[in-house]
This record gives sequence, structure tokens and C-alpha cells, in this order.
Amino acid sequence: MNEADAIEVGREAVMTVLTMSVPVMAIALGVGLIISLFQALTQLQEMTLVFVPKIVVVFTAVVVLLPFMLATLSGFMEKLADRIIGLGG
Repeated sequence: MNEADAIEVGREAVMTVLTMSVPVMAIALGVGLIISLFQALTQLQEMTLVFVPKIVVVFTAVVVLLPFMLATLSGFMEKLADRIIGLGG
């Protein structure tokens, strides 16, 4: 394994992490934006109003997106295992 292969594995790992985390982060961003707009319109500045709904929605999003995340991570691991096997022979 040379430097190019190591960089490629690192790049694939970063892309896998981004692929798995971006949907959840986008959902959290959307919920935060909606709550912020609601707070600005009503002039209600309660801190728990931000965190509790966002935590519930992010937890729900993780549970709903778990099959997708597992398939993505499993595909990456299969590619990585194939590379490791290819190094031996």
C-alpha cells in the first residue's frame, strides 16, 4: 500500500462520515431555523424551547435514517475489507 492508496482510503472514510451525518445535521438545522423564526415572531426567548424539540427531532431522524446509515457504513467496510484482502495476495 502506497501513499495514494492510504489517501484514497482516508478520502473514502471522510466521504462516508459526511454521507451519514449530513442528513441528520440538515434536519437539525431546519428545526433550529423554524424554532428561531418562531421565537423571533413571538419574542419568546426560552432556552429549553430550542433544545428539547431539536433533541427529539434529531433522535427521531437517527432512528428513521439508521437503515441508510448502516447500509452506507457496511458498504464502506466491505470495500475496505476487499482492499485489505487484496494486499495479502
